[in-house]
Amino acid sequence: MRQLLTYDLMESMRVTNQWLGASAQAFGSFPQFGLAPNPMFKITAAWGEVMERSFQRMVAKPDWNIHSIPGDDGRDHLIEVNTVVERPFGDLIRFDVQGREPTGRKVLLVAPMSGHYATLLRSTVISLLPDCDVYITDWHNARDIPVSEGKFDVEDYTLYLVDFLREMGPDTNVIAVCQPAPLALAATAYLAEEDPAAQPRTLTLIGGPIDPDAAATDVTDFGNRVTMGHLEQHIVQRVGFKYEGAGRMVYPGLLQLASFMSMNAEKHTKAFTDQVMRVSKGEASDHDKHNRFYDEYLAVMDMTAEFYLSTVERIFKRLEIAKNEFVVAGKLVDLGKITTVAVKTVEGGKDDISAPGQCVAALRLCTGLPDEKKANYIEPEAGHYGIFAGKSWRNNIRPLVLDFIDGNRDEPIQKAAQ
Repeated sequence: MRQLLTYDLMESMRVTNQWLGASAQAFGSFPQFGLAPNPMFKITAAWGEVMERSFQRMVAKPDWNIHSIPGDDGRDHLIEVNTVVERPFGDLIRFDVQGREPTGRKVLLVAPMSGHYATLLRSTVISLLPDCDVYITDWHNARDIPVSEGKFDVEDYTLYLVDFLREMGPDTNVIAVCQPAPLALAATAYLAEEDPAAQPRTLTLIGGPIDPDAAATDVTDFGNRVTMGHLEQHIVQRVGFKYEGAGRMVYPGLLQLASFMSMNAEKHTKAFTDQVMRVSKGEASDHDKHNRFYDEYLAVMDMTAEFYLSTVERIFKRLEIAKNEFVVAGKLVDLGKITTVAVKTVEGGKDDISAPGQCVAALRLCTGLPDEKKANYIEPEAGHYGIFAGKSWRNNIRPLVLDFIDGNRDEPIQKAAQ
């Protein structure tokens, strides 16, 4: 019961802050105050607007908002987001570009389950759509999944990836971003033994903790310092009765958000202060740079307690992937069995979450893979977010990933006549 009360307390605090923001906006916008030459009324209204928007976004799943892309034929092609495989804890969805011939590059973008929705990779999807047939893992918010659906841990996550790859076929190119990198590697090795015909053609791992001990960060220090008992007692909570997953043990998204923001508290404080001043001066807009970023960043989701705890214990503490000791469904997954899938790792030189050295460890573990099928790239000035979104991704990393995919095709891509 204690965990349920603390979960509901956080939700009550969120609702209260949202209400305070709405009240401040209404108070500061009272028409008669327009006669008073005091800027505090505008600042109060602006603070309320930013406050209400911020706390409202924390429980809303963002929409993909990807409607069309221009094609080589000079037409705009509409995009339908279709569910290919529907499962309780996550779906495989496809961005179906209407009226376009297959590109020859089928990509499975594996989104992280680390507090944010898959829409965090919206810009990544948009950048890939002109050149690829894009699929993505769309993980569900644990608070909305009934307890009757059972557990979901790192082994279940890996088996979901196995099922998605079997559905997509052997001509798939996997791009795993951050947290799922070690599990995508494990799923590929699992298929290498159990169903070789379903293996992907290429596997690109971006900023993932394959070997967390290879380079220390605040994340790895936390994983080494905290005890599992502490996490179970003070971090894991029980979903309240407001949601369909009432009673499910989760790592709450609101708690994760507080942790995210505390890592760069000064930066976030300045961003919100500046936005309040922009709103008060009439310089902000509904979809300005601040709102585009924070509408996504503040939209958090709960993850199942067993997934969070097993990630900390098995990936960060026991280093099961790094030591090639990961077990799925009672079977030891040998990463050395990967012999035909080309593997590329991408790291950011200024990544403070998964520092350089953690991801490239995958190449060392793929002992059965010839060197010509291994590749690594470090983007010197990119932080964690920059290696899959933003200028570094668009200008430098994305072209290299597409070249890697093309370089490991059986046949070259036939470009359409211009």
